[in-house]
Amino acid sequence: MRPNPTRSALILIDMENGFVDHRGGHCIQGAQATVPACARALDLARSKGIPVFFVKRIYRADGSDVELTRYAAWKAGGRACAPASTGPNSAQAPESLRPQPGDYTIIKPRWSAFFQTELDLILRRLDVRTVILAGTTTPNCVRTTCYDAIALEYNTVILTDCCSSQTEEIQRANLEDMQRVGAVLMDSASFASYGPETKDLSAAIRAEMLASDAIPEPFRTDGETAGWTDCW
Repeated sequence: MRPNPTRSALILIDMENGFVDHRGGHCIQGAQATVPACARALDLARSKGIPVFFVKRIYRADGSDVELTRYAAWKAGGRACAPASTGPNSAQAPESLRPQPGDYTIIKPRWSAFFQTELDLILRRLDVRTVILAGTTTPNCVRTTCYDAIALEYNTVILTDCCSSQTEEIQRANLEDMQRVGAVLMDSASFASYGPETKDLSAAIRAEMLASDAIPEPFRTDGETAGWTDCW
């Protein structure tokens, strides 16, 4: 394992043929165009010592684990992304976006890469403080992963040219929403200069708290035992 001075991880979400290939049952119109940028980002991350996570959605052949709201489309699209599947409607990734030795693979049961997976556990074991998100789709799996990451106190970066949606308008609106909630937007060209000086918001807040004499809840000091809610 290489040193990771940025304390970051790159998370590539759902870049599988079933979502990327125009013949795939869940094809996202903008996904194919992002493959070269995603491949560059993977190479950059590995060169910087940033661990790479491939987060995939694989559906059981009987549909028992397909999202309720996607089930009809999954059937109509040829039951995409089955285990060990290959070809244009498969869970197989485009050749340039496949794991290499040292990378991680996470299989997720729903939209977010964090929901009922071991992702958070592994990131904390690796002492990761910032997640860098790429993949498809921006309004679904990337966005839910972004919101969960922020809720879990990770600094969150979105690689804008490495994410995709069905339309440019959907892409723009969702990137702007994630930026408003606190994510940092960056393209893959800017990622080339990404380094350990990136600000850790949680660490900065913690330092401010340690420098303050504020207490979290006011307790009574008149000799009586009372919790802070009793002081209201």
